[in-house]
Amino acid sequence: MTGRVEALRRCNSHNPAVRAGCNCVERGRTRKLASMRSQGLAETLRQAQFGALDVVRRAQGHALGAIGFGPAELSHRRLACGDHWRLRDYGASGAETSLLIIAAPIKRPYIWDLGPNVSAIRYCLSHGLRVYLVEWIAPTSSGRSVGLDECVRAISECVATIASVAKTTKPFLIGHSLGGTLAAAFCACEPGAVRGLLLLGTPLCFQPATSRFRDALVSMIPPDLSETDIVPGSLLSHASAFASPDTFIWSRLMDAAMSIGDLRAFDLHARVERWALDEAPLPGMLVHQIAEWLFRENRFCRGALTVLGRTIGPSCLNIPTLAVVNTADEIAPLTSIEPLLDALPTNDVSLIKYSGEIGIALQHLGILVGREAYARIWPNIIAWLTAHR
Repeated sequence: MTGRVEALRRCNSHNPAVRAGCNCVERGRTRKLASMRSQGLAETLRQAQFGALDVVRRAQGHALGAIGFGPAELSHRRLACGDHWRLRDYGASGAETSLLIIAAPIKRPYIWDLGPNVSAIRYCLSHGLRVYLVEWIAPTSSGRSVGLDECVRAISECVATIASVAKTTKPFLIGHSLGGTLAAAFCACEPGAVRGLLLLGTPLCFQPATSRFRDALVSMIPPDLSETDIVPGSLLSHASAFASPDTFIWSRLMDAAMSIGDLRAFDLHARVERWALDEAPLPGMLVHQIAEWLFRENRFCRGALTVLGRTIGPSCLNIPTLAVVNTADEIAPLTSIEPLLDALPTNDVSLIKYSGEIGIALQHLGILVGREAYARIWPNIIAWLTAHR
């Protein structure tokens, strides 16, 4: 474009109309470039702002931890690792059944092991399971291009490592929220590698008008979201709060107020709040793919998601599957999983409904931290695992 404008100027410099037209072209181009630079600067400033907010929120979390509300994780060893993941082994070498937890890439994985009395990992170990966990490492400048392919490949490496080390039968996979989404994507790619799939509060179906949270989030997220930036965790936290203020603000405050009279509930609420403040950044590519391919386009439930060169969907999940849904959870409601369960090619499908409870801060986390959940729901989860040994 610049060469053509220069040629016209040289050939028609005597013509005022042409000269004015050329000037208009140049001014328009200059304005466009200035706008692009301005948008890039605004995006940089926005990233820096939320990056700084991550630091502030983590400091607030450390303050809560300093007064007794920090995590109390079990000891574990690192069994394997990659550029963006680690495989934890929690022991119980004599166990016949292996369970691989796929942690959600948002925040830290100790929500699975929040304290001595609130720990899915301890509960599973106490019931004779050998427990492993995939932990996602916060991205650096070289790891910002991690997406669904890289996550599924990491899970594949972990499953292979467990098979070689434990020398037992294939593991079960279990995941909560987006951890369950990643677990389902892997199982659809390699259904023969696992014995079964457990989905806790896992959204996999994103049909428009079936979830207010989904619709609000899709309307907020720009379709040209960058794949190369590192996304601050607090940016996602704020987006979630805007998409569902009832879930992330008002019901949370109400839960705190109702927990004051119950010391155990108040302690649990404070521990969950400490975890919620422990922000971790995410790779821009993974955020882009989750937002566009899953939330906006519903590719997995439609059977149109391509991962590692394979097109996958519900028809690929021909394995025993258990789903647990909190009916009070707006983030992963029944409508976000039921269509997938109905479309599975296996008859070995179970659904457990859980009505939520007080003292858990966020209903979306209830199945992992709730006292009622451990009294009523987890015994059924263990019974399902036992039946499928």
